[in-house]
Amino acid sequence: MTTARNDLELIALTKRYGDATAVAGIDLRIAGGSYCCLLGPSGCGKTSTLRMIAGHEVPTEGHVLLSGREITPLSPAERGTAMMFQSYALFPHLSVLDNVAFSARMKGQPKTQREARARELLELVHMTPYAARLPAALSGGQQQRVALARALMMQPRVLLLDEPLSALDPFLRVRMRAELKRWHRELGMSFVHVTHSQEEALALADLVVVMNQGRIEQAGPPRAVFERPRTEFVARFIGAHNVMETPAGKVAVRCDRVLVGRGGATGEAAMPATVLDVEYQGSQVLVHLGADNRRELDAAAGPDWTAAMSDSQFHASPLNPGDRATMRWLETDVHVLEA
Repeated sequence: MTTARNDLELIALTKRYGDATAVAGIDLRIAGGSYCCLLGPSGCGKTSTLRMIAGHEVPTEGHVLLSGREITPLSPAERGTAMMFQSYALFPHLSVLDNVAFSARMKGQPKTQREARARELLELVHMTPYAARLPAALSGGQQQRVALARALMMQPRVLLLDEPLSALDPFLRVRMRAELKRWHRELGMSFVHVTHSQEEALALADLVVVMNQGRIEQAGPPRAVFERPRTEFVARFIGAHNVMETPAGKVAVRCDRVLVGRGGATGEAAMPATVLDVEYQGSQVLVHLGADNRRELDAAAGPDWTAAMSDSQFHASPLNPGDRATMRWLETDVHVLEA
């Protein structure tokens, strides 16, 4: 049973490589049994943070505590954590069963006992029919399942996942998200999952930690982070928000709360814009807009604003690149960002 005793806590955790600071003194508590996603762009410090939790990187400063116990100086095998690497790192010459049982073999566990436990874990990840195969005979998704079973063989209290879905095709990625949620629910342990995918973090986590330049910009439940981004960086990185300058400072308005009509702006609550591009996405259409004097979409700079319209709403009165348009939104949909 998961209790508060299984909390994972990072205290002033810092990692420097020479003059470069990868992780800048972060503080974070992850409750036992949580699914936490460390989310951010490349180079933000999320993987360095995961590797320090795992014991594969030594912190320059700070502490890692698990169940209230200092684990910072301990080896990876002594910590009560297990890491599933992005590359899966399966032994090519060992069968699926032997890959899963490997850590128990190294600890000297009797063969009958370790193979019985390995078969239980293969059943959990739906890989029992493949127990005798070598990794080269498996698909990417199947290799991932074996890597997960092997990590679980160590009976960790915290499972660490380094971009576990990045190598999969989009269809399999969605299926494996559902599997990760199932495994988390059934195992009851904490998952700490590194990703650069906003969609992945929002779909999986009950705690989203957005990182930027080695710091935590915002941490909270996915709905809170999405609906109330704290800073401009979070609003832009999470996506689906427009950031606008106002006399009161910068504000965010969700793309699906922006109403777009034809013609120039009239009235105080309307903003003139020009349609730069239209992107059909099936159930919705993204209308990319620029300031009224902007005439084309610059791939490097992107649009000034985006409106997400339902398919039926858009096609009732279609817009085309070059059209003049009017943007409106409700005052209740405006969220003020911190400076």
